[in-house]
Amino acid sequence: MSGLTLKGLRKAYGAVEVIKGVDLEILPQEFVVFVGPSGCGKSTLLRMIAGLEDITGGDLAIGGRRVNEVDASQRGIAMVFQSYALYPHMNVRENMGFALKFAGASKDEITTRVDAAAKILGLGALMERKPKDLSGGQRQRVAIGRAIVREPEVFLFDEPLSNLDAELRVHMRIEIARLHQELKATIIYVTHDQIEAMTLADKIVVMREGRVEQAGAPLDLYDNPDNLFVAGFIGSPKMNFLKAVVAGANLTLPELDQILPMPPLSTRLADGTEVTLGLRPDIFKRGGSASLNLTIEIVEQLGGETFAYARQGVSTQVLTIAVEDGRALRPGQALTASFDPTRALLFDALGQRLR
Repeated sequence: MSGLTLKGLRKAYGAVEVIKGVDLEILPQEFVVFVGPSGCGKSTLLRMIAGLEDITGGDLAIGGRRVNEVDASQRGIAMVFQSYALYPHMNVRENMGFALKFAGASKDEITTRVDAAAKILGLGALMERKPKDLSGGQRQRVAIGRAIVREPEVFLFDEPLSNLDAELRVHMRIEIARLHQELKATIIYVTHDQIEAMTLADKIVVMREGRVEQAGAPLDLYDNPDNLFVAGFIGSPKMNFLKAVVAGANLTLPELDQILPMPPLSTRLADGTEVTLGLRPDIFKRGGSASLNLTIEIVEQLGGETFAYARQGVSTQVLTIAVEDGRALRPGQALTASFDPTRALLFDALGQRLR
């Protein structure tokens, strides 16, 4: 499988620039997920890699070969779309083998490749069915099989699970992860669902307004986000953000009328500096040296875990707290939310991480 190199990649529609100089290295056999809010450019960037959108500027290389002007059919890629795009008059076998037939492959080669892909995807019993006789998950597996038989250098997935229900999405995530392990393929996957990104990716690329905000391993982005945007986008439930003011070795929280110890930093901040304190819901544990005194508004019981949504007094700031052994909690109860201040994050007035 081939890797990819993106250098200063740009895309403009007239005067409107939607991809604004993306630099990225994707290693062979790496599973890379593009995430970001709607309109951030992740699908446009994927289509540029696929050859479905012209490149305005910069360079794209696949397997060390510059492919800016290379036709999509010659790039060694296969793409799985959000819509299954299966031919309704063809059965599963015919749909999976159509691209090979169109390319002039022999019947024996088509049969061999289609049967191999069907075995990987568990489609053996469905080969004679038409798309109308398949479930959504089965149709998506056929679409993936159609990509596999082409034996591409790179697989591209454009939000392939967005049309499926929640239970089937979980099942298909497992299937795609298993497929990656079995094929040892280079995969680029676009989604707006950061849970999909966290569970599937070797590397997550977080995008906003046509730029890469941060790229790295899922837990690296979760533990060490570079800015407020990445910190708020990665993680579910979202990180809590509190306005704070530096006061010596402490932080004052005007909205909560409380004082917390300063998280460790490599440089000292001047008194009066305004910062944003980031607290993930899962850092709240009994015995922490810092704590917030709150009142519970809502309790969310999810079986294996409990989340309390709580505020302090008349403050409008609602915090999400993951609570240990929280089944007895009720709205209106007082809650002392303790945490280790070394796990808190600080961001400056521009939203950049302070370290």
